[in-house]
Amino acid sequence: MAFGMKEFFNVTDLDQVLSYRSLFDPVETEQTDICESTGRILAEDIYSGEDIPDFDRSVMDGYAVKASSTFGASEGTPAYLEVRGSVLMGEQPSFSIGPGEAARISTGGMLPVGTNAVVMAEYTDILDEGTIEVYKSVAPGQNVILKGEDFKKDRIVLSRGSLIRPQESGLLAALGKSQILLYKKPVVGIISTGDEIVEITEVPMPGKIRDINSYTLLGQILESGGVPIFFGIVRDDYQLLQKKCEEALEISDMVLISGGSSVGVRDFTINVLSSLPSAKILAHGIPISPGKPTILAQSKNKQIWGLPGHVVSTMVVFTTVVNPFLAKISGCTENRGQNFFYKARLTRNIASAQGRVEYVRVHLKQKDGNLWAEPVLGKSGLLHTMVLADGLVAVDMNCEGLDKGTEVTVIPI
Repeated sequence: MAFGMKEFFNVTDLDQVLSYRSLFDPVETEQTDICESTGRILAEDIYSGEDIPDFDRSVMDGYAVKASSTFGASEGTPAYLEVRGSVLMGEQPSFSIGPGEAARISTGGMLPVGTNAVVMAEYTDILDEGTIEVYKSVAPGQNVILKGEDFKKDRIVLSRGSLIRPQESGLLAALGKSQILLYKKPVVGIISTGDEIVEITEVPMPGKIRDINSYTLLGQILESGGVPIFFGIVRDDYQLLQKKCEEALEISDMVLISGGSSVGVRDFTINVLSSLPSAKILAHGIPISPGKPTILAQSKNKQIWGLPGHVVSTMVVFTTVVNPFLAKISGCTENRGQNFFYKARLTRNIASAQGRVEYVRVHLKQKDGNLWAEPVLGKSGLLHTMVLADGLVAVDMNCEGLDKGTEVTVIPI
């Protein structure tokens, strides 16, 4: 099966390619200890079985009071309150507080019955063992957290598809959740192709190049929450590449083939992918730059990508196209790694050809209190342009360029 130039340049619109995410199901789930949950994706809704906190508590060191007892208090006319006792940490107060009374309390202490605010210690003076003067009034609820103010009982507090960060781990701990259901980390197979590729431990002979792409892809997969597996370098041989793809599909949730996606008599990738079980070529060419000669194929419920050979093109395609697919099979409800952006202004004009989405590498810098995006110039095969870059700016396919000073959205890399 051969593809001519006409077929290759029958590119698939980027939005159409991204819509193919719906074809691929998330990976399986597993019960996981909370200690291993950070960076993983939640596979169940988490309900609060209790109010958090489950008692009214102080957020300041000072005196628990009924707020109305302090109304009108000032340095000139302080309020005088009788101190009934102290609240011991970790214990429920055995006494209540009435009007004109107070109780010593530390941060985190449980408010006695009858109180609804805390006066900070620095706004009080001790007159004697049983009396204080307060010279700043407090409002009801001031300097306290009320029962259920953080999370209400029987509410969904974390939704399936959420990324577990340290703060979510803290919430799970607060709820007593030591075991939770998470999606497994997707396994992503990496295959490098080309007679010119050698191991990084070798000294390349003339015409050869070290296998750079496997290692940039490994880093990007790890950053995106996947588990990368190397399947080695495959020379330009149909049978060898077919065998390696079948091997990778057996144990991977996604397969990335670096190289072999451009037009050429020795590029067997498209033919190999077409021969895989239940294979379907979803896209052979995407109108983006760099990265136009990108292949997306489906074999059963697994996706196989044919990525460009140039390292910068490969990294840009992973960031902008592959990563949303990886997020989808990870179980994430949002594009992990792409759910935040920077807003910056261009330091110079950017020219662009219409008919494709062009991703421009930029370096970010602060100047005069503003964030600026400085284009990093260079050909798509130059790795140093990615080393210098902090992000990518997309120039729309219907735009001839962007003017200096234009506010742009920067995708972090």
